[in-house]
This record gives sequence, structure tokens and C-alpha cells, in this order.
Amino acid sequence: MSNSRVAPRADGAREWVYRPPQDGRWDELLDPSGRFRPHWTRLAAGLRRMGYAEFERREESGQRLIQSNGITYNVYGDPQGKERPWLMDLVPLSIDAAEWEQIERAVIQRATLLNTILADLYGAQRLLKEGLFPPELVFASPSFLRPMCGVEPRGGVFLQNYAVDLARAPNGAWWVIADRTQAPSGLGYALENRLVSSRTLPTLLDRCRVRSLAGFFDNTFEALLRLAPESAAEPQVVVLTSGPHNETYFEHSFLSKHWGVPLVGGDDLTIRDNCVYLKTLAGLSRVDVIVRRMDDDFCDPLELRGDSLLGVPGLVQAVRAGTVSIANSLGSGLVESPSLMAFLPGLCRHLLGEEMQLPSVATWWCGQQAPRRRVLDELGRLVIKPTFPRFGRRAEFPALMSGDERRALAGRIEAQPGQYVAQEQVELSTTPVHTHRGIEPRHVVLRVLAAWDGSGYAVLPGGLARVSTGATSLVVSMQMGGGSKDAWVVGARGQRQSERRHAPRPAKAEGVTELSSRVADNLFWLGRYTERLEATARLIRVLLPGLSSEAAQGRGAAVDTIVHFLDGLHLLPREYQDSPIARQWWRLQGLLGQMVFEGDSTSPVGWNVRQIRRLSWEVKERLSEDTWRVLQQLERGFTGTPPSNPDRRFVAARNALDDVVIMLSAFAGLLAENPTRGHGWRFLDVGRRIERALQMIELLRVGIATAPYPDDACLEVLVQVADSSTTYRSRYLTSIRTRFVLELLLTDETYPRSIAYQVAALIDRLDALPQPELGGAPVPERMVAQRLRQLVQGARLDELKRRDTRGKRLTLEAYLHTLRNGVMDLSETISARYLSHSMPSRLTPSA
Repeated sequence: MSNSRVAPRADGAREWVYRPPQDGRWDELLDPSGRFRPHWTRLAAGLRRMGYAEFERREESGQRLIQSNGITYNVYGDPQGKERPWLMDLVPLSIDAAEWEQIERAVIQRATLLNTILADLYGAQRLLKEGLFPPELVFASPSFLRPMCGVEPRGGVFLQNYAVDLARAPNGAWWVIADRTQAPSGLGYALENRLVSSRTLPTLLDRCRVRSLAGFFDNTFEALLRLAPESAAEPQVVVLTSGPHNETYFEHSFLSKHWGVPLVGGDDLTIRDNCVYLKTLAGLSRVDVIVRRMDDDFCDPLELRGDSLLGVPGLVQAVRAGTVSIANSLGSGLVESPSLMAFLPGLCRHLLGEEMQLPSVATWWCGQQAPRRRVLDELGRLVIKPTFPRFGRRAEFPALMSGDERRALAGRIEAQPGQYVAQEQVELSTTPVHTHRGIEPRHVVLRVLAAWDGSGYAVLPGGLARVSTGATSLVVSMQMGGGSKDAWVVGARGQRQSERRHAPRPAKAEGVTELSSRVADNLFWLGRYTERLEATARLIRVLLPGLSSEAAQGRGAAVDTIVHFLDGLHLLPREYQDSPIARQWWRLQGLLGQMVFEGDSTSPVGWNVRQIRRLSWEVKERLSEDTWRVLQQLERGFTGTPPSNPDRRFVAARNALDDVVIMLSAFAGLLAENPTRGHGWRFLDVGRRIERALQMIELLRVGIATAPYPDDACLEVLVQVADSSTTYRSRYLTSIRTRFVLELLLTDETYPRSIAYQVAALIDRLDALPQPELGGAPVPERMVAQRLRQLVQGARLDELKRRDTRGKRLTLEAYLHTLRNGVMDLSETISARYLSHSMPSRLTPSA
């Protein structure tokens, strides 16, 4: 790596070349003379030895790792899709260990100061009484939660977690551009970035003596456990999320899985006698600590925001009663306002008796006359922000406005001065970023994350670096397309450099208290959708060859048989039923292609794939890494535009179906080898067994009960779709016979594809679920399952296979109809017993 751009050598290879901008900004890599800064020397030398081509290969490996781990950031209103892969540049941001110690001390001071301010504003309010802070910035703020006044959190800590965004001035000094105190994000993404670095640049991590991150997460979780009431012998911690649509939902799921605690929504919690409980399979489980990842005013529709559908009615009263702790405390968003920065130096001297170690970017609140005059005089070089950030209100840049627009802005400031804050334009430093053109400079902001560790604040070594979208852009927001970097604190002494996923405490065996009804419901339907997708994929995969040019030579099903199956399974549109012309082979081929690639509810393949993706996101923390990767790969064959050429579309459909079957087989294999037979696994498998039974009933109905005479072609398709051709021929050593097919797929409890096997497996799973206290009365779902088993075992195959005088198998049709109703009754009984707790919570008054 040299101080000029990546360029080709004479032999055609490419080498490291980097040219920082010549505009007076600080460059993180090179000093003004073009030499490496000392703390970058070892990293730059290691990258140069690696070679540019090898670095690109490792970055591609890192991107594959990000995709397979499902690391995403939800972008609101994105036409390409809400969930976007996390953007990480593999060249880390290097930070000198000595410089980091100064940042660390300053961030600890700032977190302590903000916590002290919150304690005063929600307590004695001496700062307001003594005129040290304007009352308008408190009482007019939407983030000031009056119901929380006088409520002191356990240990007096309002800010369990804190994040601060830092930028470097042209002289090399760091300054603060934003404080994050509401529900600060970045912890999970920072650790994921480090895990990617550790797998792609392991040698460099060791040589640069990079400080480890793992201990920070362990200590943070131990501090959360200490927030629990003293009466809690084994504290229950949960992560409260606003759901998969939140922009950082991946991080919510990541922290839940990393700490081994439940990820819950507001509907999963309820209040009883001023205590918070998690709705679980066996009833209610006491919650002691809530890690809040939603805005505080949404947390309680009873006392805070009345239109919230996300919160828990009565949560504020439970906090007042001291039966639950929330991190961060409700109301902590009050000190996120940029207007506070104008008063922090004075408040620091007054409250801590110290000077601020880390200055904020110059800030003026327009609610005061003298600062407002200065802002209006120098409007062209400032950034104007809303005093109270709200959704849809963004910063304005007068330097980019016309004269009329600037005068209009000045008029708005004069009309409502208290609603505006002015700050100096931030001059961001630059850092090397790998682009498709080579190594180029991009602007960088460093998010430093701190957490209370039980006695004081600890700071995550390095934090999360975010980089701009282009060479001239200052936008680093992930919502606006910015990227990220791993931040390395280099030159640390006595640090173990390997990064591992640490478990802060031994994981408890999965029990009823760890599985909420909502999660059980999602796992149940994930199982059903995977089986539904497999059945549909296998059906279309068997039918497609019958529409190829080889069909006339006996390969695959005939067109009439294809139409019979599609019509019988309600997959044939009306226009194909009524028009003989529409039933030509090439039209049916197009119909099957639509079933594979279209994503709406009329497409059984594409739509089911998307439902699986949705549900897998809901329960991501419950899935193993390999299981998660398999489910994510399902969608790869359906991304992008399918080929318009009919022949290519035919081949693409067949390949996509092959991939689906292989991925679902891998999914089933992972479940079979899962060493933990917890309740989550059981509900997923119950969903699979119920759906497989229903799908097999439908196949038997169409392939045998309503099949035209002779039914050899339908039987052949049926056995192929059931993936049973080899088993049938090896067992019966004869051509397809109706009775033998019924015996294999209906009554054989030893055969994994049969209905009898599904019913037996369901009884086994139900026996292992938590049993309610019914005073000795039979368990309803077990009674239904046993009746199903008797119905299957009592099947008289010779009678069922027989046709009547009109060539119909009405007895078999009626039997399968009864069987289907029994399976549906079992599904509804299970839902009523275990999954109905997923309904919205209701406040229950104290007795």
C-alpha cells in the first residue's frame, strides 16, 4: 500500500495505491507528508504482503459470510426490498491504543454526565430551579415522560447503554456530533464485523495486537442480571423488540441469541399484580429485566403513547412498583436532543466539577436571543436541525439553498425559535475504503459504545465505524446507503486476539419459561410452510418433464394427468379448466413456470418461500447457524428476473425446484440431528407432521380416490411426488398397485412418508409438551390424536381401493375427508391449548 490508487502493474497484476483528498481534511491512514501514521504501519504492511488479489478474495469470502449469517439492516421505503445485506468494508479503521485511552475516559465522563442530568430532570430538577438548563427543553420535549418523574431506577442508573458518534476535526482532535441514549444500536453489528474480520484477517488481528471485544459483552450481561430485584433468585432477562420491521431487528435477534435470553414483543408480555410476565406454553413466567429496543413512548399504551400497538399496558406501573428494571430507563431519550450540547460544558463543571474531555461540535439553541442572532447572521455556514428530532424531520443545509429558500428558513426560525438548533458543518476525516475502482478515501464517523458494568461505565474497544456512500458525500447513515468497518484498537498489551462467541452464563436447558407462545406459533407455522413448499416443489418437479418434447416418448406424465393433478389440487386457474386450447402443453408449461417464479399468493412456490423467510426472521435466535443458512439459501433461486425465453425458463424452473428440494432435505436432516429436543424443536416438528399428513391426504385423494380409470399414470405420479418410487419397487417387486400404494402411504407406521407415521410422531411430540393440570381428565389434543391413530389403523384397504358400479371410489373419498377433518381438528386443538396466548396482552388489575 503506497500513498498514491490501486493500479495495474506491467505484468497485469494490481497493487495497493491510495490517494487521500488534498482539501485539508484529516486522513486516518496518511499524514500530510504522505507517510503512514504509526498505528497503521503494521496493518498496512500486512495488507501489502497479502497482495491486492488475495485481499479481494478474502473480502468476497467476508461478504458470503455476511449473507449466510443473514446480517441485514432494514431500509424503510426501499423499492429493492426492506432487508438489505449489511455493508462492511474489510479494510479496518485503525485506532492507536494511547489515543483510545483518551477517548475511553472522555466517553465514560460523558455517559456519567448524561446519566446525572437524567437523574436530576426526573428527580429534584435543581438544574431547572437554578437556571442552568432551560425548562422549555424539558417540558416541551416529546421525550420527557411525565409518568416517570420521581421514579428512580435500580442503582440510580438511567443509561445502561450509551452510544456517541465521533468525528475528527482537521487538526486531528475528536469531537462529538451526536449522543444516542434512547435505545442505542451498534453492539451486535460491531461484534459481527469483528467476527468477519477474525475469519478473513486472522493473522493481521494477531500481529496488530487488536483489543478483544468479548469481555465487554460478558460484563454487560452480568450487570443486567444485577438489575433484577433482590427477591429474584434466578433473574429472567428478555430483549424487548418492536418487531422484524425495525431497522436494526437483526441486532435485537443477535443480542438475544448471544446472551441466551428470549426475544419478545409487547404481545408476549402481560402484567399481573404490578409484575411483568412472559406468556409461555405452560402459563406465565416472571420477567425481572427488560433490555428495551423500542422507543420508550411506545412501551406502555396505558400511560404513554395511547395509539401504540407495540407496548405492554401497565408497564410503567410495574416500573414504579420496582418489580422490573428496564435498560435503558423509560424517558432516557430526553438527553438525545442536539440542543443539550450547547449547555453540556457548564453542566459538566457544575455537576462533576470537571471540564469536558471530549468537546461537542459547536452548537447554538435558537430559543435564546443572543445565540439566535448569531445563527441568523452566519446561517450560510451552519446546519439547522430540529430541537426535538421526530420522524420525517431532517437536518437542513442553508449553504445548498437558494436565497429565497434561505430567507424562508430564517423566517421559520424567527417564528418558532425554540424548535431549531444550529451546529457547525462537520468536517469528517477520510479513511481508505475498498471500492470497485480500488482503494479510495471515504468520510468516516466512529460510533463508540459504552455500557454500565455494575460499578461504572465500560467502553467497547473500537466501536462501529461508518463510512460515506461516495468520495464527496458526507452521508454515513445506513438508512441512506452508508457502509461500515471494523474498528481496531491496535498495539494493546496482553490481549488475546482471537474472537469467539462467548456465552456469558451456561445456557439453561430449554423449558417452558424460555419459549413464548408467539415463538411457538411461529415455529409451528415455519414447520408447516416448509412441508407445504416441499410438497408443491416435488409435485411441479414431477409434472414438468411431462410438458417437455420428450413426453411423447413416454417420459413423464401425460398432459391429461397433469391437468388432473393441478385441477384436483386447486392449482389450475378457471381459464385453463374451461378452454381446451389453454390446456395445450406449452400453455401449461408457462403456468407451471409462473407457479415457481411469481411471488404473489397465487404462486405456491415463490409465495411459500417468502413466508418461510418471514417466519425464519421471527425466530432467528431459535435456529442454529446452519439451519438459518439453509433457510436463507431457499430464496436465492427466486431472486432477480427469471428468463423470458421459454426454454431457459423451463430449465431455470427445474433447477430452482431441485435446489428447493435439496435445501429442504438439508433442513430436515439438521432437525433430525438436532441434539436438543426442546419445546421449540417439538413445535416446529408438530407443524411439519401436521402439514405432511394433510399434503399426503390430498395426494391420495387426487392420485387414487378421484383418479380416472385406468389409474396407472396417476399412481405413478403419486408415488414419485411422495418420493417413494424406490421404496415401493424394492418392497413389493411388482408394478404399481392401488392397494400397495395405500398400504405404504397410508397405514405403514414405519415409513416416514406415510400418514400413519405422521400421526405416531405427533403423539410422541405431544406427550413431551408441558401438560396442563386437568384434574385427571384426558388431554384434549391427545384424545384427538389417538382417534386419528385408530382411524388410520382401522382402515380396510380392500374396501377403500374398490370402485363402485360407476367407477367411483366414494368410500375412499369419504374416508380421506374424515381423516383430513381429524388432522385439522388436531391442529386447532393444539393452537387453542398452547398458541392462543400469542393474542395481544391485556392489563389485569391487581387483586
